[in-house]
Amino acid sequence: MSSYYFEKIKRLHALAEIGLEYNTIPYDMERYQEIRDISLELLEKLTHIPVKEIVPVIEEKNGYRTPKVDVRAVVFNEHQEILLIQEKVDNCWAMPGGWCDIAYSPAEVAEKECMEEAGLKVKAQKLLAVMDKQKQGMPPAFEYVYKIFLLCEKQNNNISTGSETCDVGWFAEENLPELSLPRNNEAQIKMMFEYFRGERSEPYFD
Repeated sequence: MSSYYFEKIKRLHALAEIGLEYNTIPYDMERYQEIRDISLELLEKLTHIPVKEIVPVIEEKNGYRTPKVDVRAVVFNEHQEILLIQEKVDNCWAMPGGWCDIAYSPAEVAEKECMEEAGLKVKAQKLLAVMDKQKQGMPPAFEYVYKIFLLCEKQNNNISTGSETCDVGWFAEENLPELSLPRNNEAQIKMMFEYFRGERSEPYFD
């Protein structure tokens, strides 16, 4: 799948949604509807996923598309190792985290996800990075995603798996496991190590 065309088609679909929500001219509404239908057909061809499965993921009820927000907890131990969890969905590894929930701040999401996925109580301390997933060389996705990375301090040494994880552990920078690329990549994790060593201080943003 071409990431470039995938993102352009998603953009066309988003513009069609906005047009359908805010336009009142009948002829324009017909054109926006046609653009929406064509973009969904193209997405189906690119991904081999039926339109009926794409629509619930990609379309907003209010017609105005906005990015989703993914928060990752960045946790280190006294041995200069980073905390990673093994995802059941692909058996690969990622920093604890997930989508932001309504009524939770990013810090609260990071702390909650770390407890749920790794069994570890942490306290969010510092914003490290805000990244546009599309600009990070990550696999294409239907959602347009902003990723927030928060440095968290562990409050104890207890780690355990959760309902969405099959393993959890601490890893040195030179000994990273196979990563869950939809969630994080090697460049992002290495950047987190740079913050840990004091080689970076200012938050990164795209």
